[in-house]
Amino acid sequence: MEGLKSGEIELEFIKEFLLELKKEFGEGDEKSVKVAELKKVEQEKRIMKEFVQEFRRRAEERGYEGRVLVKEFKKGMNRVIRRK
Repeated sequence: MEGLKSGEIELEFIKEFLLELKKEFGEGDEKSVKVAELKKVEQEKRIMKEFVQEFRRRAEERGYEGRVLVKEFKKGMNRVIRRK
């Protein structure tokens, strides 16, 4: 920030740098965000059918599969149903 204020670094240079940085590393960050979003899906007061539909949709969008998917599904279920 000091470099910008003093004029040592031009704003255009920073914009180009950030654009290149996003091109190079942006997808990894997007994957992390998608995984975090799936982990937030919870049944709460919805019926199981609604929860399953939303969970399945989000899992497909994110390419989730296998044991990790089962673990996240169970974690999102209503606690009472999960115990049964």
